[in-house]
Amino acid sequence: MSRVLFELAEVLEKRKSANGDTSYVASLHEKGLNKILEKVSEEATETILAAKECNANSIESKAAVISETADLWFHTMVMLSHLNMGPDQVLVELEKRFDISGLDEKASRKIETSN
Repeated sequence: MSRVLFELAEVLEKRKSANGDTSYVASLHEKGLNKILEKVSEEATETILAAKECNANSIESKAAVISETADLWFHTMVMLSHLNMGPDQVLVELEKRFDISGLDEKASRKIETSN
């Protein structure tokens, strides 16, 4: 499953140096981090709205949530690429959290940020 993330990361890296007139990803990189973050925010909002409107019995509304989530993940991957990071780092972070209670993990972040 994560193979797709790594393949996408490779494509995004190649597109960084492409012509912005022929590549959507390159055009985002040319516009800079703020534009990329605007897209991440926009897609997050659209994902939230699709989820709020989702009806468990509706194939169409479930498809909308999946589609918007894919857009959010894509633009988040562009953001990571722009910052010279990748999905491997996110997956390592998630893996670290496996045997930790969500509440304990959240509490540890509060301790780290207060120092």
